[in-house]
Amino acid sequence: MKIKCDDKYFVYIVKCSKGTFYAGSTNNLKKRIELHNAGKGAKYLRGKAPVMLVYAKEIKGRGNALKEEMRIKRLRRKQKEELVEVYREG
Repeated sequence: MKIKCDDKYFVYIVKCSKGTFYAGSTNNLKKRIELHNAGKGAKYLRGKAPVMLVYAKEIKGRGNALKEEMRIKRLRRKQKEELVEVYREG
């Protein structure tokens, strides 16, 4: 069975209640944010709810989304803040 590479995924950044950023990827952005706010999903976010979506980018293919997620996770806080600011302005 061939895996579709044109599937729609999202790379996103949420801002936690404590002011930290978390980056992730998903094929269902709304559901993922709901899971994070319910205290489910990423262990890092447990106890840091509510989270607020501050950045999202649509990407084709799971592999591409994971690569972009890792790139964002490697950014320093200032760089993430700049990315979020550009997103808000756009």
